[in-house]
Amino acid sequence: MSMGDFPQFMKRPANRIATSHQATPGVEGYVFDGADGSQMAFWTCRETASSAAAVHEFDEYMLVVEGRYTLIIGEQRIAMQAGDEYFIPRGTWHAAEVLAGTRTIHAFGGHRAARE
Repeated sequence: MSMGDFPQFMKRPANRIATSHQATPGVEGYVFDGADGSQMAFWTCRETASSAAAVHEFDEYMLVVEGRYTLIIGEQRIAMQAGDEYFIPRGTWHAAEVLAGTRTIHAFGGHRAARE
């Protein structure tokens, strides 16, 4: 059963990701830091949009919680829906397309997002 949104304790203003650190228009995100410099981010896409291509110096793991997410790696388009997960190795250029209402969880092996 879908909750439709992340719980309020995960969306405290102190953890809100700065708009300048969002790769996708219309996305709302919150970040939590690990003791080793890793991060977990929780994103809700409020509108259908495409993200800018990015590459990280650390690994990324993602899980689609709700909605539809298309991961783009090179010429490959990977259609994902709730329950699908993907591992993106460091140094991999990637982009995405998301439908409004999509929620995702991402784990980064390094510092990805800054707070407002």
